[in-house]
Amino acid sequence: MKFKGIIFDLDGTLVNSLEDISDAMNVVLTSLNHPTHTYDTYQYFIGSGLRNLVSKALPASNNTDEQIETCFESMVDEYRKICTLKTKPYEGIIGLLDNLVSQNIKLAVFSNKADELTKKITAEIFPDYFQNAVGLSTEALKKPNPFEALEISKGWNLKPEEILFVGDSDIDMQTAINANMFPVGVSWGYRTEKELIASGAKTVINIPLDLIEIL
Repeated sequence: MKFKGIIFDLDGTLVNSLEDISDAMNVVLTSLNHPTHTYDTYQYFIGSGLRNLVSKALPASNNTDEQIETCFESMVDEYRKICTLKTKPYEGIIGLLDNLVSQNIKLAVFSNKADELTKKITAEIFPDYFQNAVGLSTEALKKPNPFEALEISKGWNLKPEEILFVGDSDIDMQTAINANMFPVGVSWGYRTEKELIASGAKTVINIPLDLIEIL
């Protein structure tokens, strides 16, 4: 079957946003006199939305729902200021997107990052490449819930099985499977190839242009 559309995860797949996310959360932790974390540690906090990241970053003794919500709001305020300061596309991503556009492949972003921030980062870093950029608007629709991915496929008038779902985490692979899309893992993100295969990736690519071979 010819694939006609691709849905990409954002963080760890299209862009390396680790430092901006980590820096914003560490500002909040420092303001509360809590211990901060290294970039390597934050690598394993990313993937299930910023609220979940906040919960993981807070000390166990300060992890009530109320404290998480307060810190989440502060973290988003900080992150909004710097979300494209250090965040850059991975090497080869722009070339890949240019190639895909030339083939008239439909392109979308689906992230567990807040919808406002997903749209902001996608628009600033990747203007004119994506037909859709969808982030998290309500916890119930967070990946691996396939709802938003299926809505994108409906909007494109494509069957789910005509779409590649590309991401760097187990959450992305589970989303692809739940949506009946073809799960493609990327090895340059925040998780290992072993984790991606175990989570259902049909294949794992090592450089962006490898995606062209799958098409």
